[in-house]
Amino acid sequence: MNLILKILLTAAAVLIIARFLPGVSIENYTSAIIVAIVLGLLRITVKPILVILTLPVTILTLGLFLLVINALIIMLADNLIDGFYVSGFWIALIFSLILSIFQSFLYSFLEE
Repeated sequence: MNLILKILLTAAAVLIIARFLPGVSIENYTSAIIVAIVLGLLRITVKPILVILTLPVTILTLGLFLLVINALIIMLADNLIDGFYVSGFWIALIFSLILSIFQSFLYSFLEE
């Protein structure tokens, strides 16, 4: 049940961010739920591989390169999902930052 709530909260956050952030668009609610699922799957599968491959750069930048990895994951989701569009790298980076803030705020209500 907790996983379904997290997916729905992430989908709501994606919809809100896409509405107010120029350069990000989403076609409908179904696409938002698919974006939430795909982002979760990409963070589980692709992100650890990218973190290991870019470990020296991440250490040199004191972890700031992880923001670049998150933006790349957003751009990969853009390529995988037809109803989700991000106009460029910097918009993906801003989208990733805002989504992380939204998720930490919304997920705090799910804690028991």
